Amino acid sequence: MKKVTLNVQGMSCGHCVKVIEGSVSQLEGVNQVNVKLDESLVEVSFNESQVSIDKIKDAIKDQGYDVE
Repeated sequence: MKKVTLNVQGMSCGHCVKVIEGSVSQLEGVNQVNVKLDESLVEVSFNESQVSIDKIKDAIKDQGYDVE
């Protein structure tokens, strides 16, 4: 299991947290998603053999947020 912390810009409220956690957690291979709204961070634990970091970033970008 790999864990990454992504810097995500554009999050401002509880709805943002719900949308990001919902979209990323639906990806096969994602074990856990934790959004830290105050720090603009998204922590993701995932299985590298099932999902790539690029696919996780794309899921966040598809919801309208910028991933650095």
